[in-house]
This record gives sequence, structure tokens and C-alpha cells, in this order.
Amino acid sequence: MGFRELRKNHPIEEFDYQLLLSNLEEYKNKRDKITRLMRDEKIIRIKKGLYIFGPDYRKSLVSKESLANLIYGPSYISYEYALSFYGMIPERVEMVTSATTGKSRRFATPIGSFSYRHISNERYPVGVLLKQLDEYHSVFIATPEKALIDQVFATKNLTRDLDLDDYFYEDLRIDEVSLQKLSLDHLKEIRDLYSSPRVNRVVRHIEELQNE
Repeated sequence: MGFRELRKNHPIEEFDYQLLLSNLEEYKNKRDKITRLMRDEKIIRIKKGLYIFGPDYRKSLVSKESLANLIYGPSYISYEYALSFYGMIPERVEMVTSATTGKSRRFATPIGSFSYRHISNERYPVGVLLKQLDEYHSVFIATPEKALIDQVFATKNLTRDLDLDDYFYEDLRIDEVSLQKLSLDHLKEIRDLYSSPRVNRVVRHIEELQNE
């Protein structure tokens, strides 16, 4: 077994240290072999114990969403990245933003940055989906309602004086149709766990918008 067999038999671009080791059984000094594979850019280390194939050896795109779940956890994708993922904001968000019950962290990797914001155990599970991206990848990601509330909760400067239409349409650049499509019942279910005046205010605003 070796690198060629690993690439041939492994259908996705991401793999861990144990899988790598199991394919290098013929080598006496496995660490030296891994160092050479990285030097030759056959594999790229994302963080300790987590790798992807190098650009010249890839069969498909690297799933940044899948890596986000693997780099630091427990975590789920949320905030700006999830809003962009669902098409609620027009810009493509490069940094993958996630919520975690662990400490807030940020990771700079060869394929981009990954940010994790702390969230309490009580708020964590409601509104999180295990979403199938393709045949091989399923990821934990916030529902659109959860992603929006997470974003609002993290926006400390969202004061009473700030016009919410300006916040939605100018700051976040969310279109009104996206707000109309949100589930009000789901928003309220999540809101009740956050105990936040700014979250309460935003949910009331969306309710008024949907009732117009």
C-alpha cells in the first residue's frame, strides 16, 4: 500500500492521519514518508491529523463545509457563511463561520480561514441540520432561521437606534423575499433559547414584515 493506492481507493479529498498511516505500512519510517509527501505537495496538512490531496492529485473540489466540521468540534456551520450558502445574501463568503460549544477559535489553513464562535450548550442543538451535500459528504449546518439568529446574536452593535431595515438590507444585504420565506414558528422556537433583546426585536420585525 502507498500513496497511489490511497488516492485510487479514497473517493474524497479529505482524510485523517490514521487512514494515511494505514496506507504506508510498507515504510519503516512513516513520518519521514509523510514529510516527503507534504514537501512534494502530494498531500497538504490542514491541521494536525487532517489532510487533503494536493492540487495535482485531486479528483474533485475540496469540501470546505466538511472540513469546517472536522477542524474543530463539536460545531455547525452558521452566521455569514450559512446565510450565503442558502443564498440569503448575495456575496460569496470566503471564511467558513461556525458555532461551537468549545472556546472561540480561528484557524488559518492552506485553503482558507475557519472561524468558530462559542455558543452555550442550551442554544446549540435547536435548528441544526445534518445536510447531505453529495454522495460522500454530510455536514452539520444551521437552518436559515438559526443562522440569522446566530448572526444577530453575535452583532453586539445592533442597538435600539439602528434601523432594522438598514441592518437587513444595507449591512447584511438580505433580500426581503428571503425574510418572507423564513418560518416564524421556528424563529420563535430558537428565539426563546437566546433570551436576547436584539434577537427578540429582530423576530418581531420579521413577524411584522410577514403580516403586512
